Amino acid sequence: MILRVCALYPDLMNIYADRGNLLMLERRCAWRGIDWRLHESGLGEPLRDEHDLYYIGGGQDADQRRCASDLLEHKAAALHAAAARGAVVLGVCGGYQLLGHSYELGEETIPGIGLLDLHTVRAQAPRLIGNVAVRTAEGTIAGFENHGGRTQLAAGQEPLGRVLRGHGNDGHSGFEGARRANVIGTYVHGPLLPKNSWLCDWLTARALGIEPEALAPLEDSLERSAHAAALRAAGVSD
Repeated sequence: MILRVCALYPDLMNIYADRGNLLMLERRCAWRGIDWRLHESGLGEPLRDEHDLYYIGGGQDADQRRCASDLLEHKAAALHAAAARGAVVLGVCGGYQLLGHSYELGEETIPGIGLLDLHTVRAQAPRLIGNVAVRTAEGTIAGFENHGGRTQLAAGQEPLGRVLRGHGNDGHSGFEGARRANVIGTYVHGPLLPKNSWLCDWLTARALGIEPEALAPLEDSLERSAHAAALRAAGVSD
């Protein structure tokens, strides 16, 4: 098997240790004997629909503006085509916001690509910061959130999960992230996948078109400890 991964703007959208998500995917593939192919797609590069998993991390507002314009011009069509055929698209924080319709910064509106039915507004209020735990249909995600945007899901848009501890999308709805088939968006950093190895495996399996149980088991004592520690930091028992 080969996992073909495309990292979007890894030089710009890479705060809060988000590059650790790519390292986690690569290491767990290597340990299982799964070939790994990584392509990094930057500004000005047309994107081709030829990967199994597309990833975009978080960035500062200035970098997010640059990437938003480039996404629409060079990459949106390929990402929509990839999502339609079942490829995994994962967006974290700023990347999550760009998967929606728009991100409003005062009088300015940064356009998204509309893979998820949501919009985000930068609130004139304190940032939503702290440890977070989220219950999803597949398992519990733990990590760290730090965002000024408040994300509103449209009617019918499925959240990624329910907040057990922390703020989530907007601090009051109880929802965190969003999902549509294999398109996943979340505010959870930490980075996300090293603290949630089960989620790394779930994404890998979805990208390969197999069930997670078909992946070879690994000796995951350290990974389980990291997950448990992240849950405890959020005030949730393992």
